[in-house]
Order: sequence, then structure tokens, then C-alpha cells
Amino acid sequence: MNIQIFGKSKCFDTKKAERFFKERGIKFQRIDLPDKGMSRRELESVIRAVGDIELLVLPDDPDYALWKHSLPKAQIDMLIETPDMLRTPIVRNGQKATVGEASEIWKTWLNDEK
Repeated sequence: MNIQIFGKSKCFDTKKAERFFKERGIKFQRIDLPDKGMSRRELESVIRAVGDIELLVLPDDPDYALWKHSLPKAQIDMLIETPDMLRTPIVRNGQKATVGEASEIWKTWLNDEK
């Protein structure tokens, strides 16, 4: 299992995700979104896994309206340049990914490993 948690240090759901994996003895890599951001490849992989780019974006972000009316390539560029627009945590497990608190899905990942 190769878990990556992209999050923000003050995000309650990010802390919840970290605790979920820590309590089960699963090692994970934590990436601070505001500091490190996401690469284009990582972001595109997450979009493919979740199926809809809109699920990744905070609708109450001040730049949401501008983002919503941009072309798809510009939307991705905007998320790379402004990672604070992303909902957190983004949890990756290989080609799979979740956005927000998704402990039920994470449990299925653990069961699939057994």
C-alpha cells in the first residue's frame, strides 16, 4: 500500500485521514499542499481516479467563479498555481484516490490488501 495524503496542516479532515492510517499501522507520505502543491501528473491522476475535477475544488473559494468559467487546461493550471482551492485531504493509493474524508473507501483499500 502506497498512501499519500495531500492536505493542509490546519485541516480537521486531513488530521482525521492521518489518524485513520496511523491507528492501523499504515505508513503514509504527508504532503503539505500550500507548501509543496501538486504536480500536473499527480493532479491529472487524481482527476481520473475521482472522475470529476469539480469534486476537487472548494466551491466557497473566492476564485471559484473564475475557475468554473475557465477552459479545462486553464482549470488545471489554476489548481496547480493555487493549491488552496483544493478540497482536502486528497488521499492517493496508487491509481486510486479520494477527496475529503472517505474512511469507508479507505477501509475497502485495507480489505483489498488482505
